[in-house]
Amino acid sequence: MRKIIYGLLGLIAVTGVTLTSGWVQEATAGPHVSINIPLPPPPPFLFPSPPKVIVVPRSEVVIAPHPEVDVFFYGDFWWSPRGNHWYRSRNYNGPWHIVSQRYVPSHVRGVPKDYRTVYEREPRYPYENHDRWMKQKNQERRERKVWREQRRENRHDRGRGRGRNND
Repeated sequence: MRKIIYGLLGLIAVTGVTLTSGWVQEATAGPHVSINIPLPPPPPFLFPSPPKVIVVPRSEVVIAPHPEVDVFFYGDFWWSPRGNHWYRSRNYNGPWHIVSQRYVPSHVRGVPKDYRTVYEREPRYPYENHDRWMKQKNQERRERKVWREQRRENRHDRGRGRGRNND
């Protein structure tokens, strides 16, 4: 029994010395492949003070115009594309975190690339007036709802809706 115990202890000691000497590491070192994919940096600190924003008509997207970077607000998050990547933040100045494009709302991706010229005449609201532009968005939403209901009633009156009249 002593021979077995001493044999195991000797084997453990030889293994420990071999591993710490680096002999095994050199023997197992082979070709090494490293792939480095550079990601674009997240949007920098953009606004020294709260930005003026544009409410996109008939949408729930808000744009914070900046000459160098696109920054949008939608669904309690700020969104910004950089190259082929999208970033998201709870605050307009970050911290920004990269997100997969599939998580970017279609409303945000649907903002025209030339929005700076398309919406140049739209009113700009200070971000501090969050309540004011939220009221505008809600007002537009109510107007769309009324318009849809009126359209539905007009269809019904012309006999194309439910309950067609066969007099």
